[in-house]
Amino acid sequence: MEKPLTFRSPTAVVVWVVVLLFAVGNWIDLAVQGRDHLSVIAAAVLLLGAGAAYVTAQRPRIIADDAGVTVRNPLRDHRIGWAGVADIDLVDLLRVHCAWGGPPGAPPAGRDHHKIISAWAIHYSRRRQFAAEVKARRTARRSAMGLPGGIGGRSLPYGTSASAEADAERIVKLLQARATAARAEAVWAGSTADTADTADTAATATVATAGLTEPLTATVATAGLTEPLTSTWSRRALAALLIPALILLIVVLI
Repeated sequence: MEKPLTFRSPTAVVVWVVVLLFAVGNWIDLAVQGRDHLSVIAAAVLLLGAGAAYVTAQRPRIIADDAGVTVRNPLRDHRIGWAGVADIDLVDLLRVHCAWGGPPGAPPAGRDHHKIISAWAIHYSRRRQFAAEVKARRTARRSAMGLPGGIGGRSLPYGTSASAEADAERIVKLLQARATAARAEAVWAGSTADTADTADTAATATVATAGLTEPLTATVATAGLTEPLTSTWSRRALAALLIPALILLIVVLI
């Protein structure tokens, strides 16, 4: 079993750490020097700010494991098996197109239910990506002519990009590869299920996906690959917002 892969925004992690350190530093200062009601209100405001940073920066992520993908947004978690992932694309955010229900191995268009889940963890700007590609081409041309390229005389080989947009496209390709392999395995399992039942044997297949090689059996449903979309509210995220907000309200009213 492969270790789950987690994708999140590095910038969001930095924001969360900065906000947390800022809040802790100010709490210590208020605990040492604060003696009035305004200090208590300030401490409650910092607590609410830390809760908001946790929900919007720390929580959002995409978790890909052997059975399916989990999209964790600020307040809700969405989970679906790989065979139910019809497509993954990029607009302003990464989007997971889900299709589930219907006969086993049916194509996404033949499914009973469809829904698009936007993942807050992966942001994408087509304009920034286009600008990065233009800059890479210009740098490559200057390097080919023997001229210094880039800012400060630095040059990068063609196609090199450290932008978040390039990382987002790489993540989409990786997730699409897993979803495509799972759909193919679901079709294969559906077509061989009758043969497997009569022979009382389990046929196996090897699915290769972007560096992942995993043996799968004909009983795909037991592996979770065909589990339908489930969306749940995060109690921890709600508590991180509601409890500080309630504390702040009580402190202000006292």
